[in-house]
Amino acid sequence: MISPAYLTEEAIHLFIQSALGEDIGEGDHSSLGAIPKNTPCKARLLVKDEGVIAGLSLAEKIFQQVDPALQVTYFKHDGDLVHRGEVAFEVTGQAQSILSAERLVLNCMQRMSGIATHTKALCQMLEGTSTKLLDTRKTTPNFRAMEKWAVAIGGGQNHRFALYDMVMLKDNHIDMAGGVQKAIENAHRYLKEKNKDLKIEIEVRNLKEVEEVIRVGGVDTIMLDNMSLNDMRKSVHLINGKYKTEASGGITENTLRAVAETGVDFISMGALTHSTKSLDLSLKVVK
Repeated sequence: MISPAYLTEEAIHLFIQSALGEDIGEGDHSSLGAIPKNTPCKARLLVKDEGVIAGLSLAEKIFQQVDPALQVTYFKHDGDLVHRGEVAFEVTGQAQSILSAERLVLNCMQRMSGIATHTKALCQMLEGTSTKLLDTRKTTPNFRAMEKWAVAIGGGQNHRFALYDMVMLKDNHIDMAGGVQKAIENAHRYLKEKNKDLKIEIEVRNLKEVEEVIRVGGVDTIMLDNMSLNDMRKSVHLINGKYKTEASGGITENTLRAVAETGVDFISMGALTHSTKSLDLSLKVVK
């Protein structure tokens, strides 16, 4: 199981608790009203699409938080390629419990599997280069951990998780600080005052800003934002390995490979999490 640092048991538990509260509230009256309490049930997760399965580990945690007596048997694992008609797992236990957990399990797994599938496809396009694919903070509120987990399952790398675990000086920060040098100096002063050891990344928009960052120093990564391929190549040459480089802004499947071939270390794409089609999955009771 892929377990990034942000996937603590507490974080997962709180997410499931909140999501179940949203979906079940005072009770699943449909299942409680129609099905006798101790009715046994077996259900299968049917794959109705082609892609990479993700969220199986989370699904088991959801089932067990609804009812610790529910038992899950896996036929697939997170990160496996799946095909239409396959069964990813079976869950057995009380029918009321399984049906109460069904929608949350499907919502999470369909979304996560779609992200993992898209990520895998893009990572394959980068094969043969040294460039790694990163996600962004363009995620669904309160579902970020699961979406970034799905990126990791699909073979991508997670960028910063949130505003608190890295300093990223973007165009608005630079403009409001009064320029590249002041933004970097202010960030260092702040980190020293707060006794924090955080990496610093700075966004640049043109070759002039690249040269200024190199002159000032004091950063870990330089983000090349919305640059032409030619300017990216020139930037990578100027930086010459002194700092990590990240390309970002308007990169699509059609331009991904060409951007990687400029020599950047990373490419970040918000589309991994904000514009991905869910994988079609269904939970069906075995009669």
